[in-house]
Amino acid sequence: MSLTGEDIQWSSGDGLSLYARAYGPETAALTVVCLHGLTRNHQDFEPMIAALPARYRFIAVDVRGRGRSAHDPDPGNYTPRVYANDMRLLLDRLGLSRVALIGTSMGGLISLLMMRQMPKRIAGVVLNDVGPVVEKAGIARIAGYAGQVRPVTGWDSAAEAVKTIQGAAFPDMPDARWMDFARRTYRELPDGQVVLDYDPNIARSLGKAKPGLLTNFALWRLFAGLKKAPLLVVRGAMSDILSEKTALEMVRRHPDAKLATVARVGHAPILDEPEAVAALSEFLTRLETKA
Repeated sequence: MSLTGEDIQWSSGDGLSLYARAYGPETAALTVVCLHGLTRNHQDFEPMIAALPARYRFIAVDVRGRGRSAHDPDPGNYTPRVYANDMRLLLDRLGLSRVALIGTSMGGLISLLMMRQMPKRIAGVVLNDVGPVVEKAGIARIAGYAGQVRPVTGWDSAAEAVKTIQGAAFPDMPDARWMDFARRTYRELPDGQVVLDYDPNIARSLGKAKPGLLTNFALWRLFAGLKKAPLLVVRGAMSDILSEKTALEMVRRHPDAKLATVARVGHAPILDEPEAVAALSEFLTRLETKA
């Protein structure tokens, strides 16, 4: 998939070179910052962006250690709090006073922290398959592959590797789309070697964590801070990270929240599925009218 975009570079507070890509008109009434999951990068959102109206401005980020952003020499900095501060500096760099957030998995945790740090700058939040209770089975599964995937021999091998890891979450995905998935997850080096597009050290903090440690992050308290902004929760019906029980409780506790469930998808929806596109289109249109 090839979308027209603009490169954005900025510096973190500790001097790392960070990258994001912008899509859509700078004059858009609504700017949407897109925050990916643990082992992904800005390209994760390109299928969604292609499926949504072109009138919005999307800023899809490579969190430090992923994609075109620099790797951190101190793996201890690979934490949501550090990432959230990087995002604040990005908004400052672009002069954005108010944005919507779409956060997938880890990106949702970053969104919770951003809402706490800068509530007046957040027009609304989409949490994609993540919530205040992160299921232990899902964390164990991610910890089992993050930073530990076997080397691949080329793009066909990369597509097979992605299918092996993610196939249970996307049982209906056509074979051709696994190559697209691989090209959003891997990169090709100048010597032709195909490698995962992230620093393997991002998994260190996750590997050290005991299952359930994220509950110590006071996630329900952080979630309560979202009450000042409209919320859309997207859940994969087969998710092993966000349970139906937690998703329903999120909607019950929030005064202005909706839940969209994507059938026959696990963790995490790509957000180009019909159910996700319909919910996102309605949500962003609503935020746009308030901009």
